[in-house]
Amino acid sequence: MSDIEALVDFVARTPRLAVLTGAGVSTASGIPDYRDDSGDWKRSPPMQHRVFMGSHAARQRYWARALIGFRALQEARPNAAHRALARLEAAGRVAGIITQNVDGLHRRAGSRRVIELHGRADLVRCMGCGATRMRYDLHAELASRNPQWLDSGARAGPDGDADLEADFAGFRVPDCTRCGDGIWKPDVVFFGDSVPRVRVDEAFALVAEADGLLVVGSSLMVYSGFRFAREAARVGKPLACLNLGRTRADDLFTLKVAAGAEAGLTALVEALEETSRRPA
Repeated sequence: MSDIEALVDFVARTPRLAVLTGAGVSTASGIPDYRDDSGDWKRSPPMQHRVFMGSHAARQRYWARALIGFRALQEARPNAAHRALARLEAAGRVAGIITQNVDGLHRRAGSRRVIELHGRADLVRCMGCGATRMRYDLHAELASRNPQWLDSGARAGPDGDADLEADFAGFRVPDCTRCGDGIWKPDVVFFGDSVPRVRVDEAFALVAEADGLLVVGSSLMVYSGFRFAREAARVGKPLACLNLGRTRADDLFTLKVAAGAEAGLTALVEALEETSRRPA
């Protein structure tokens, strides 16, 4: 039995799956990922919550790089992997998706029950008064205040970052106009921050409700995602993984398929739909 045939068999025998996705689902949409096939960082680790909140210079660096890199998220469109998962949900095979991604592409592809574990990159929140605004609006203000930074030619990185090193001291970062001096922060969970309890509880509830768990495009090196694989294994639910490279949960999987998310999920959906068309 080929790997994809084994995955088809796994899904066919697991009536309702919870799906946990990571950056590997969105790379085909032009959004770079953080880790290599061994699970190691490809670049410097992302911004720490404590550093962002405690240093104006760190915020200048963050927003200058984001002014360039966020274009990759703005321009990204759902790929075949996102669409395949939406089709599996529509067919009743997927109970819901827990995603570590902040790009919103699962919802745009048509998935209905999506738990965005780490938040939404298209929204910013004042850390003083709690006011929110759309990120494109903040970026328009950043661009108007810092027009000389728009044509740096820097390469986009994961989650709206960019590979840009410069003297950021002159970069102008606006404060919240509602409270006067609040810090604007993307409405996402930075490293060192905590996932809101309500989201964690919702994700655990989905795992409990489902008959098994499928991990797609994630190394699970971050505990916020790994804990759901560990929980599924603890209660004896079958786990499968579709991922290129090592993961933190390799010893927990019932089945692991080494394939890209687009190719693997497309082949899975096509095989399941072909099976359903055959006469009984």
